[in-house]
Amino acid sequence: MAEPGEARAQGPRGTVAVVADDLIWASRLVAAVERAGARAVRLSSVPELMTVLEADSHAELAPSRQDRRIVGVIVDMSARRYDAPTAVARARAAGKSVIAAAQHDDPLTRRRALDAGAQRVFAYSKLFSDGPAVVDRWLGGLAVRG
Repeated sequence: MAEPGEARAQGPRGTVAVVADDLIWASRLVAAVERAGARAVRLSSVPELMTVLEADSHAELAPSRQDRRIVGVIVDMSARRYDAPTAVARARAAGKSVIAAAQHDDPLTRRRALDAGAQRVFAYSKLFSDGPAVVDRWLGGLAVRG
């Protein structure tokens, strides 16, 4: 049984690209994705994201690899080595659902993420306390939408 605030793994649920250049937060976001039952691929730049999204666009030709398709992207808005709104916009342009993580729940960062196309923006504190459950609900919503 899952601990409070933990999600239950439900088998392969696709892959989530985690774009974060801070090792600590990248590790926490990857752990939240994996505890929610999905695979995570950690990326630290927009070019890496574009490479993964391009490869994913060709993955539809390989049905045996469907569980490895990129189902969504999590972008850390507190990036130092990449432009976070650009990462969000590129993921959305590739047709991916995006949630953003921000150091604080401040209106400017939230607005930048939403304007770039993120569906939701969560403060680090929320993802620290409820990360797997947040990711689990997000993944569940993606499955419903197809």
